[in-house]
Amino acid sequence: MKSEDSMSTKTRRSYTEAFKEEAVRLVRESGHPIAQVARDLGIADHLLYRWRAEQQQAEGRWADPSIPAGRAGGTGPAAARKCPVEAGARFFKTCGGVLREGVAMRYRVIQEHDRRYPIRLMCRALAVSPAGYYVWRTRPASARAAANQTLLTELRQLHHESRQTYGSPRMWRVLVERGRTMGRHRVARLMRYDGLRAKTVTKWHATTHSRHAFPVATNQLNRQFAVAAPNHVWAGDMTYIWTLEGWLYLAVLLDLYSRAVVGWAMGARLTGELAQQALQMALQRRQPKPGLLHHSDRGSQYAATAYQQQLRAAGMTGSMSRRGNCWDNACVESFFGTLKRELIHHRQYRTREEAKQEIFEYLEVFYNRQRRHSILGYRSPAEFEARAAVA
Repeated sequence: MKSEDSMSTKTRRSYTEAFKEEAVRLVRESGHPIAQVARDLGIADHLLYRWRAEQQQAEGRWADPSIPAGRAGGTGPAAARKCPVEAGARFFKTCGGVLREGVAMRYRVIQEHDRRYPIRLMCRALAVSPAGYYVWRTRPASARAAANQTLLTELRQLHHESRQTYGSPRMWRVLVERGRTMGRHRVARLMRYDGLRAKTVTKWHATTHSRHAFPVATNQLNRQFAVAAPNHVWAGDMTYIWTLEGWLYLAVLLDLYSRAVVGWAMGARLTGELAQQALQMALQRRQPKPGLLHHSDRGSQYAATAYQQQLRAAGMTGSMSRRGNCWDNACVESFFGTLKRELIHHRQYRTREEAKQEIFEYLEVFYNRQRRHSILGYRSPAEFEARAAVA
């Protein structure tokens, strides 16, 4: 097995200091072995050992930091026995949805809650008879019911593995690839019954500052988002994440061929240096040939003289969206929507460092190497580029 990342080129890869720091922090705070973290990030484990040693030497300490500190809050048996009051309300709140299902499905709901609520009360709420429920309970499960229970167990595990981000289409596609044969509607029905849903979030607003005196490039991409090969078109943008310390800003660059995040940078200020750091990471990681098309919005960070000089030095051609038209950079806008829907809006970050660590792990471990993208035939960016390289 090759030790190099399947997404990398044949040339030797280099890594920015930001990448090294976040990788070592992931080892410290996750509690996972270095070999596992290195495998998740697609790098050789000896690199992580060296980066950790370098940081320990710089900090003047050599203690093994791989064991995380104890987490606050109860985790013992007493905490496990606690049952939230809202659980009962949730049962009766979902009765309307269960009533639309078959009688057998209602019986299963009653059986799952029979230690928490009176059976006759649940039967009355779900419009079934207690006698019928007891007869169903003593009757041997049918082959279909047993198969559904097995499938539901697999769906729960897959939903956990996807970090609660997959809906029924992606779940069904993964199961088919694993050799299971079932219809999409069956998967959707079981997910609906068990309350398995993809994370959702409301719309968010962009913060592009396009009123500046810098020259603006023409829109050469022209919404041609289907790219034939890697390192032909990159698209960049910036967004913000709220923490209790204040805003954290994120700049990214995506390769539109595989939608992989090839460069990123995070900081407390929305500056041109942040965009330049993301570009520098992408250049070090991918080492593209001259002629690559770089697309972005008209923000001052991308139109600034220093950023444009960096593009020209790398032999890249600039392209910018039309004023106030987010659809011209729809791929990056969609990526930010996915990031916030699947991660950001389900967290309350106390510090910027806490947010940076989770975003780093999401980008480098989950999004680039695990998350299945519908536009890539339900493959991850790493798998998509690896298959293309073999073909």
